[in-house]
Parts: sequence; structure tokens; C-alpha cells
Amino acid sequence: MNTNADQPCIDKVIQGDTQAFAVLVDRYKHMVFTLAMKMLKNKEEAEEVAQDVFLKVFQALPTFKGDSKFSTWIYRIAYNRSLDYLKKQGRTLNTTAIDAQKEFNIPALDNTLDVLDSKERKHTIKEAMNELAADDTLVLTLHYFEELSLKEISKVMGITVDNVKVRLFRSRKRLAAILTYRLEPEILRNYGKK
Repeated sequence: MNTNADQPCIDKVIQGDTQAFAVLVDRYKHMVFTLAMKMLKNKEEAEEVAQDVFLKVFQALPTFKGDSKFSTWIYRIAYNRSLDYLKKQGRTLNTTAIDAQKEFNIPALDNTLDVLDSKERKHTIKEAMNELAADDTLVLTLHYFEELSLKEISKVMGITVDNVKVRLFRSRKRLAAILTYRLEPEILRNYGKK
């Protein structure tokens, strides 16, 4: 959703129209919940944080300047609220060091995934992403599923664009390694049939 489509709703909310805020909530509730779920790994906690995010968005809406897309602004609030929730619970975000050097011998992943139909592929990727550290899952989700640009992800996560590129590259490698390990028996079975 672009800021231009959101701006009329934002203006109405600022003028006191709560129904317009319901439109914004409906537009972004899945996005906020998904982000919180990826970070917290608990449905009830993610729902609680999502409610808190929209309360914060409602209160802070008059401060939205439009310097970035509205979705990026909401993502940043959701990211920070999720981090705050983890800190309050005495937990930390499951992360991987940016400079961790672990090399993977990865065959052509596209060929690996070709043996699966679309539904199986999505399910397999989703399960494999659950094995990743939270920051790996988050950067992959923001880029591939929510289709945020590198610049938008850098704003959400509070890191440089170059760090986003590095995290994205390394997260893809980790995901590919997990998928290769999981799918190798499937590939070998199918290879014998050819």
C-alpha cells in the first residue's frame, strides 16, 4: 500500500474520524501481526503486541510526516514494540552475528525446489524459516513476502542498507542450507525415477 492511498485515511483520523482508523488497521493488521509473530514466536504475545502497535500508531499518527511510506513507519513501530516486549520479558531477539562466517556448499536451490508443487514449496519454505534465527526470518519476510525495499528494511530495523544487503545474503544462504538438507532425500528419490 502506498502513502498516497493511505493519506486520505490518515487525514480523516487526525480530524477525529475513528472509522478511517479502522480502515488503516484492517489494511495493516496482517503485516503487523506477521512481523510480531516472526520476532516473538508466540501467537498470544504477537496479538498483544499488535494491539499495542495500533494504539501507538493511533496516538502518534499526527506526528507521521510522510518522509517514508506509511507501511514502513508502521513496521518500525511494530519492530520496536516487539523488541520492547522481548526486553520486558527478559528475552532477547534470536539473532545471528552479522560477521558469522559459515560457508555452505549449496547446489542449485531452484532445481531443488522444482521437485515440489507450489503448495508444498510454500509449506517447506515456511517450515525451514522457522529454523532460522529471528533476525534472518525477519529480513527475509520483509524483503520477499512484504516486498519492502532495502532502504525501507534499513529504516524498519535501524541498520544501514549495506547491513541489510549482508543480512539478506547470509539469511538466504542459511535458508538454502536448511532447505537443501531437508529436501535432499526427496531429490534422491526423484533422481532415481528419471
